[in-house]
Amino acid sequence: MAHIKLPEFEEMAPSIQDKARPILEKTGKLGEIFKLLAIDEKIYFATDVMIQKYLLDETTLSYDIKEAIALLISKENGCKMCVDVHKGIAKMLGLSEQRIDEILQGIDAIDTDEKEKVLLRFCIKAAQKDNYKILKEEIDALKEMGWSDVQVIEAVAITGYFNYINTLSNVFGLGE
Repeated sequence: MAHIKLPEFEEMAPSIQDKARPILEKTGKLGEIFKLLAIDEKIYFATDVMIQKYLLDETTLSYDIKEAIALLISKENGCKMCVDVHKGIAKMLGLSEQRIDEILQGIDAIDTDEKEKVLLRFCIKAAQKDNYKILKEEIDALKEMGWSDVQVIEAVAITGYFNYINTLSNVFGLGE
């Protein structure tokens, strides 16, 4: 149960109701994170743009890598709700149960090449409180492995997004 009162559909701003209606029609419910964000229209729409541009739109990173980042960072942050939500999204995007299980066991358990593992390790480091200690040489090493500047920025942006959304979920007790 959330630590604050979450609005029901009827209590949301009309512009948010317009976004919520198709979700309600398709799934019959709105998730707690949707309801939490709906408390403030500006926060809702700022977050919605991040979701669209980082996670749903086709970008330079595959959906597989984006969901691996989502799952790893959410697990690292202890956000059970986000892990559960992204297990479902990963399945919808075509990730196998085996791949999802490997990701949740940690980077070393993932059956992938070293290039991907290095990027995922970098994302976990970028998610930490002491991320200010990341050196230019670490970013250069990613680029030497074949990751472009755009891909590295995108991976860090997704990492930051999950730090943000995990914080909201954890602070307000969502999914408990």
